[in-house]
Amino acid sequence: MLDNCFGIISSKSISEDFGSLCKPRPAYMLPFGGRYRLVDFMLSNMVNHGIATVAVYTGDKVRSTMDHIGDGQPWELNRRISGLHIFPPQHSDDGHVVDGDITQYYLTEDFLELVKEENLYLIEQNKLAKIDLSKAYQKFLDDDADITLIYTEVENDDIYLNSENLILGDEGEFVNIGKNLGTAEKINLFIGSVFIKKSVFRDMIRIALEHGEERYLRSAFLRNKKDYKVTTYKHDGHVEDIRDAAAYYRASMNLLDDDIFKELFFEGGSVFTRSKDEPPTFYTDDSKVENSLVANGCIIEGEVVNSIIFRGVKIEKGAVVKDSIVMQKSVIKKDAYVVKSILDKHTTICESVAIVGTKSNPHIVEKNVIIRKAK
Repeated sequence: MLDNCFGIISSKSISEDFGSLCKPRPAYMLPFGGRYRLVDFMLSNMVNHGIATVAVYTGDKVRSTMDHIGDGQPWELNRRISGLHIFPPQHSDDGHVVDGDITQYYLTEDFLELVKEENLYLIEQNKLAKIDLSKAYQKFLDDDADITLIYTEVENDDIYLNSENLILGDEGEFVNIGKNLGTAEKINLFIGSVFIKKSVFRDMIRIALEHGEERYLRSAFLRNKKDYKVTTYKHDGHVEDIRDAAAYYRASMNLLDDDIFKELFFEGGSVFTRSKDEPPTFYTDDSKVENSLVANGCIIEGEVVNSIIFRGVKIEKGAVVKDSIVMQKSVIKKDAYVVKSILDKHTTICESVAIVGTKSNPHIVEKNVIIRKAK
């Protein structure tokens, strides 16, 4: 268990790379796995390892975060002491959101002073992994490190192009964080998870502000990395680097692999989320469902293959949904055809309409949209 450590979910925003999916929500609030949000995995992994104080920096899209996370009750973070702290974006005098996470952290420095824990675990919004935080934290303590960066070694592939590559020396020591251009056979994929001493975190923020050199914590760290004792921890499990809509689609489809599903949902503790009571899903005699993840509250009359179906979805007779993600309360009407697509919440695909995308460019239907066949 992680004694003397609190958690921060970063305010770094990558929402512009997801198209309309992140129009109503930040990236960490993307629905995932039929009934969860990406943030559920981050929060659950922290509390399962004994972190009792967690701060979430929301970015400029606050409503969905407040609606889903609330007071932190599903993660038992609704406590009088410690618990969940949600920080909406800080604004400048002219009303604009302050640019850069360094200023956001500095303007909430009172929180850092009040937190009794002396170390922190910082995680970025777009990485999904069930890291054994107890082992990583123990290495951080044993090394007496200022900062410990967590990575995983992967076979290089097009899906990791432009991902962050942790560059290590001949003896495994940290050298730098670079961008993967696809030239190496393997890379050390930086998971965006860091253990850092609170005192180092605060000093880094203050120095960056005083010198006016950097707006982002990552840049400030890399500029002054020689001033800190930096070590690394290798995670050997599955990792999803969800940087854009195609990566989100791929990560969702990977849940249909039993080994990946079991690791992400069950190893190292359960994944908790906001509960919603729904009846069991109803399947008619004419329905056909194959290799799919279907949440409760659905009515399935048509065909579903290799797909993720969220709560309360209705798929009418003759409709086909294949290799797709259909979010909550959406309706696929009679004889409609949905392939390699992502349908956001409360969308309707009308009778005989065909929606077709590709794995690298899934067709995205925006929330609350109705698509009718042209007359």
